[in-house]
Amino acid sequence: MIIQPNSKLLMIGDSITDCGRARPVGDMWPKGALGDGYVGFVAALLDARYPAHNFRVFNMGINGNTVMDLKARWQTDVLDLKPDWLSICIGINDVWLQFARPQMTEKHIRLDVYTRILDELVTETKPMLRGLILMSPYYIEPNRSEPVRAIMDTYGTAVRQIAEKHQAIFVDTQAVFDALLTQTHSSAFAWDRVHSNQAGHMALVRAFLQSVGYEWE
Repeated sequence: MIIQPNSKLLMIGDSITDCGRARPVGDMWPKGALGDGYVGFVAALLDARYPAHNFRVFNMGINGNTVMDLKARWQTDVLDLKPDWLSICIGINDVWLQFARPQMTEKHIRLDVYTRILDELVTETKPMLRGLILMSPYYIEPNRSEPVRAIMDTYGTAVRQIAEKHQAIFVDTQAVFDALLTQTHSSAFAWDRVHSNQAGHMALVRAFLQSVGYEWE
């Protein structure tokens, strides 16, 4: 696996990452501090497979966040914690608010702004990191012409392009769910096509760990 022993892994994002993590810092103690989503599962599997590697995982997700919210708290919630590895999963609210609050245009994060801010955060932080992982936003909807899904795909493409530009690891979470939706309905993973149940989070865990070369056996 490419995450080095004794590394600090910080995972930041919105409600998909948050999942009830501790405040102000979602550290690995006390029990449940990492929340009940993919971050906690990733940490547990790292410990179960590599107990001597002394990985330390932080969950810094916050419900409802957009990329602009990440920018506002980047110093305290990322830079000051000095991670070795950083994982970013942001974008769902940047898209969703354009549909859920169409009249509140001041809260809309258009694609060009989203791309610019995310790229700036990556550019600022990459020199201090051993590794960077960018996870695409997703919408658990198989119809690619559905309005939210169609726009979400453009934000996912932007994340892929930023990952390629900075030679970061890209986790295509939309592709993960698309593969699952060939076999079952979206309600099997999320009632609102966004907030995943445990099965959905485990799908994210599997994709994340595969991207860093996790050795299952």
